[in-house]
Amino acid sequence: MSDNDDRVRIVGETTLSKGWTRLSSYDLDYTNRKGETNRLAREIYHRTPAACILLYDPKRDSVVLVRQFRLPAHLIGEQPFMLEVPAGLLDGDHPEEAIRREAMEETGYRIGELRFLFRTMMSPGSITEIIHCFFARIDAADRIEEGGGLDEEHEDIEVVEIPLGQALAMIETGGIIDGKTIMLLQWAALNRDTLHRE
Repeated sequence: MSDNDDRVRIVGETTLSKGWTRLSSYDLDYTNRKGETNRLAREIYHRTPAACILLYDPKRDSVVLVRQFRLPAHLIGEQPFMLEVPAGLLDGDHPEEAIRREAMEETGYRIGELRFLFRTMMSPGSITEIIHCFFARIDAADRIEEGGGLDEEHEDIEVVEIPLGQALAMIETGGIIDGKTIMLLQWAALNRDTLHRE
């Protein structure tokens, strides 16, 4: 919690929906920097923590992404089969354990050395989700399973290997619009000179 927590007082919460996750309506008294207090209403989507990973093959200077259907993109007229880095909910696991599991389920790659990069909130104005972001080098020999997601969860995930330069170019053309994927690819672009040497 920050030093400014005394500026916020939650005065009411109503659960609007409780399914896969929870949507709540909050009433809060917020005191601004001028000392004025106002009653505000906010709707918050409660999401559990998640993790994502950029899988990079230095021999081929390529990244392994996944393509899957996303309903929100479909609803607003974007390409609904989105290219993204592998990701998933922690489901109570430590972030490192969770991303190793998700990478295997989605891509079939066994992860060796793992590097934690940063945490991010993708939409802090309305969603509580924290995403732990990782990086790992891979080799073709590390793909020990087919991937594609879990049948029992009806996942339909396509594994896609793309040259890093092409993936970066796809950000500008709109071929990649997922926020966490853009951040990790931009991290790779900033660190490209060292990716081969480490």
